[in-house]
Amino acid sequence: QLRLVESGGGLVQPGGSLRLSCAASGFTLNYYAIGWFRQAPGKEREGVSCISSSGRSTNYADSVKGRFTISRDDAKNTVYLQMNSLKPEDTAVYYCAAVTQWGSSCIVRADFGSWGQGTQVTVSS
Repeated sequence: QLRLVESGGGLVQPGGSLRLSCAASGFTLNYYAIGWFRQAPGKEREGVSCISSSGRSTNYADSVKGRFTISRDDAKNTVYLQMNSLKPEDTAVYYCAAVTQWGSSCIVRADFGSWGQGTQVTVSS
């Protein structure tokens, strides 16, 4: 099963920025499309963004479009999520997973392992 580790979360004020990292250990991330998901208290996990294995195709939820940017660095075996102009409603635990892109949808792969601990993002003044 594929397992990933998230990092980079923290506490920021509205309008601030954070850069999240999704790193793989023990396998090459280059071959997989990767997605970012988030879950706020009392809500279901929702898709935020995903990127193709080549890095040439990306998808974004309407709520983050224009503010978040997903990218990947194959040399570092890592996928990033740059988050700018953060809003209180962005507060959630953020997770990454191996996905398959179907048009505008990002579907978690059947061979993806258990969700990790995620990384907490809190946007508050």
